[in-house]
Amino acid sequence: MSLATSSQKTQIVGIRFRPAGRIYYFDPQGQAFTTGQYVIVETVRGVEAGRVVIASKIVAEEDLADPLKPVLRLASEDELRMMLSFKNKEKDALVRCAERVTQHKLPMKLVESEYTFDGSRLTFYFTADERVDFRSLVRDLAATFRTRIELRQIGARDQAKLQGGVGPCGKTLCCSSWITDFGIVSIKMAKEQGLPLNPSKISGVCGRLMCCLSYENENYIQAKQQMPQIGTMLNTPSGNGKVVSVNVPQNSVEVMLDSGVTIQVPVAPPADTQKSGCGSCSTGGGCGSACGSCGVKKKAQKNDMLPEV
Repeated sequence: MSLATSSQKTQIVGIRFRPAGRIYYFDPQGQAFTTGQYVIVETVRGVEAGRVVIASKIVAEEDLADPLKPVLRLASEDELRMMLSFKNKEKDALVRCAERVTQHKLPMKLVESEYTFDGSRLTFYFTADERVDFRSLVRDLAATFRTRIELRQIGARDQAKLQGGVGPCGKTLCCSSWITDFGIVSIKMAKEQGLPLNPSKISGVCGRLMCCLSYENENYIQAKQQMPQIGTMLNTPSGNGKVVSVNVPQNSVEVMLDSGVTIQVPVAPPADTQKSGCGSCSTGGGCGSACGSCGVKKKAQKNDMLPEV
């Protein structure tokens, strides 16, 4: 006799520390938080302030990858004013740090600076082509700002996410507006979609392959599996020919006839997509064919001007 075991439930709240940043789960300690509130939480890097983006809810423990850190309290008005005050100092801190970088002649490019809500830590983000020894710079900055200093080297994609901008499509960069984690983007995706392999055409402002190459890649793969493959011989109304290319957006293939002429041939949708009706009919023609198996009356055709009976 087997006993059914019910999974353990726990309460969580989703918190984000940066706009379009990753969402982290915390233990609300029995408190009810709503979206938009700022809370003080305990993290592996110390006490920080974050914005609630997922209100308190119950989830299964097996859905959580790591143990939950606690939410300490709701941020007070004084803490919010202090956070805003330090936020206004970040641009000036970046300028002063850039001066120190020039003095130390370090091969690094500063991207952004960030204070914690209480000013206990000041983080500088930078890019560099190689590893940089910035120990002397950290000591200089600590003496200048009188707080704990942290320097973090980031990649080109993270730089674009922090700085923001407009992509080739004319819209705000996906990474700075809604993407929380960078996925894998490969040149194979561009080949799969028949895009020109010109770096200037398929690269974003970060200089890496555009993240949007992965958005429709799976749809292209599935569509191509239902279309004639390149090299397949087809019998067309214009004669026999060989498929030389596939056009997924237009749902057609390019066929080179025996005469050497190239024509576009539309691809018929699979048989199951041609069915119509309410979905309860199991016959090939669906309810619209008046099979009588489901009792649904046949509807007038598109060009039939008679009303339904």
